[in-house]
Amino acid sequence: MPPSHQPVAMLRYALIGVVAAVLLNVLLRSFVKLGGVLATLVIAASIAALMALLFAWQQRRPPTRGERRRLVWLYGGMLALLYAGLLTMMTLQDEPSPMGIVIFILHYLAYPLLAQLLFSERIFKRAP
Repeated sequence: MPPSHQPVAMLRYALIGVVAAVLLNVLLRSFVKLGGVLATLVIAASIAALMALLFAWQQRRPPTRGERRRLVWLYGGMLALLYAGLLTMMTLQDEPSPMGIVIFILHYLAYPLLAQLLFSERIFKRAP
């Protein structure tokens, strides 16, 4: 299949990333008992790599700057909604400390930041 130069709807990739984030978090944190920053970084990097590889495999070209921006905003936005819901549920049980909220936000930020990093032009230029 030749590379397409049509703009790609990034919603599908963002949805795949969000579903993968939920599933991998449940699997690794509940069943494997892997937690903390290590689990967050492993999951976020795995999902970002999955989305980048899926895009490269389907489109056979690097993403444009606009596609990359749309993906990160859609993916990050959907995850932000899920994280806001989770924070609300945590607050209803017991008021989290300010440091707990900062750590929670840092865990969230790993996902869009790693997606931005792995969707960068530098990564795609290395691929054959």
